[in-house]
Amino acid sequence: MTGIHEVATRAGVSTATVSRVLSGRGTVAPATRERVQLAVAELGYVVSSNASSLATGRTRNVGVVVPFLDRWYFTSVVEGAQAALQRHGFDLTLYNLRGGGRAGVFDHFLHRKRVDAVVAIALELSTGEIQRLLDMNKPIVGVGGPLPGVRTLSIDDIEVGRLATEHLLSLGHRAIGHIGGDPESETDFHVPSYRRTGYQLALEAAGVPIDPALDLNADFTIQGGYAAARRLLSTPVRPSAIFAASDEMAIGAILAARDLGLRLPDELAVIGVDDHPLAAFFGLSTVAQHPAEQGAQAVEILIEELLRTGDEPSAFDTPIEFRLIVRESTARLPSL
Repeated sequence: MTGIHEVATRAGVSTATVSRVLSGRGTVAPATRERVQLAVAELGYVVSSNASSLATGRTRNVGVVVPFLDRWYFTSVVEGAQAALQRHGFDLTLYNLRGGGRAGVFDHFLHRKRVDAVVAIALELSTGEIQRLLDMNKPIVGVGGPLPGVRTLSIDDIEVGRLATEHLLSLGHRAIGHIGGDPESETDFHVPSYRRTGYQLALEAAGVPIDPALDLNADFTIQGGYAAARRLLSTPVRPSAIFAASDEMAIGAILAARDLGLRLPDELAVIGVDDHPLAAFFGLSTVAQHPAEQGAQAVEILIEELLRTGDEPSAFDTPIEFRLIVRESTARLPSL
């Protein structure tokens, strides 16, 4: 069985350096870290989790908490986090809050599983929940919105909604429909509400009256977007464009338009949010937020926190980047 001495010999470093790389403790030059990680991969060296835990006080396990897993965004963030954790030699324990049990996760399971750190995805933690996590004396990173006293990655969903709507306005559209989230799909950080606010602010800034008849709710699924778009496009004065608060709902709107015999983008323009893997296939314009990168970035912040030597963890909010991607589903009104 391959041991730490063989890894050190292959990498041309001391066993102490190998130990620092594998434990995540101490300072190691990036080039040296890469040599050690390459040697570990080539030799198939596996660290004993029990021995590592006893020696370092760490389990090399990170708890990831999500509100539910049946949405592309959440699974993508988890996949990005897991890939990054694997690169750093950490395991992932997933806690899905769907169906209740939130109190049990924060009061018992995270403590019992002995995780080294916690990632909370799109969860607006209460003061008590944050304090219970801080009492564990473990690094915490929140993804999706600011959390008091916690390192966070957050996206400005108002600006996301504004950017998508302004794109349609710039193309000459004025009758712009919106498909947002219903109460059941409202996340902790109120993503659907904020994106709707951005939509309304963009219309107001352009001097376009807000028409409640053009603003419908759905459940962030293709089926929900399809049903809402059918209703929007069956009104006496149908919109010339639709902003859907997610790509999946936007794809549903595209399918509804096709079933009604409407040509995109000449007779209807559609834009979504996410840059879902199917967005390019449907030629969908979108505001990309790169969820897998969010998960990976959260892990890098955790690793940075684990390597900190100070007693006080840093606490600040890092904005999540987003950008407009224009494809075939949006175009200038033919009459302009």
